[in-house]
Amino acid sequence: MSNKFRSSGYHPIRKLKVILAGLHVAVVTDFSVAYKAILSVPVLVGAFLFRQWVDVSLILLAMGLMLVSELFNSALEVLCDFIEPQQNDRIRVTKDIAAAAAGLSILVWAAILIIESVRLFQLRY
Repeated sequence: MSNKFRSSGYHPIRKLKVILAGLHVAVVTDFSVAYKAILSVPVLVGAFLFRQWVDVSLILLAMGLMLVSELFNSALEVLCDFIEPQQNDRIRVTKDIAAAAAGLSILVWAAILIIESVRLFQLRY
């Protein structure tokens, strides 16, 4: 990996490739990221089809918050396991705090998805 401060400038295409590669690895290797993204898509599509733009924005925001927290949690767990492969109480506490942050974002995401699903169902009927 190269030093980012020695690079020859900003390369948006290269940056996008890195982002997509990281997202691909997370979705393929981490089931908790994959199923949450898959559950969000139908509600997002429904809100888009009913032209509920505020709902689309809210669902995208909740989905983004949840995915970002899950990705940070996964990255932190991998880093902790790399640094200390053995059982360590400090590492356990660090992982627990990261899991709590991801859990809170999942609760917010689930609440928004349920509320929006009910609203979209009521719009349809």
